[in-house]
Amino acid sequence: MEMQYYGTGKRKSAIARVFLFPGKGSIRINRQTLGEYFKTEPDRQTVRLPLLTTDSMEKFDVYVNVQGGGHSGQAGAIRLGISRALLQYNNELRARLKRAGFLTRDPRVKERKKYGQKGARKRFQFSKR
Repeated sequence: MEMQYYGTGKRKSAIARVFLFPGKGSIRINRQTLGEYFKTEPDRQTVRLPLLTTDSMEKFDVYVNVQGGGHSGQAGAIRLGISRALLQYNNELRARLKRAGFLTRDPRVKERKKYGQKGARKRFQFSKR
């Protein structure tokens, strides 16, 4: 039985389950490679950041199941999941990850639409007369 490390990441309405296995540095998201899954470079970079910060890019193979949200939210969720899984592997990485801000769950979520209004904040046009 080989060692595996697990971390859950959430952002907006995206939830990512992240597994780290000792390996060569491949990243698979929903059975696709990182390049196939995320089309834009900023999203790919977001996913890689925790591994680059802790110099463990070539140490682990990353397997991710992610659902919900859009591409940006999913990338953020995966980043948090990888960071938490790295802490399971070695708690001494905490200072580096914390300083980079990867251990903070981003609390910003979509505000609900209010009744009698067009959206959460936008209102229908007001007419005095």
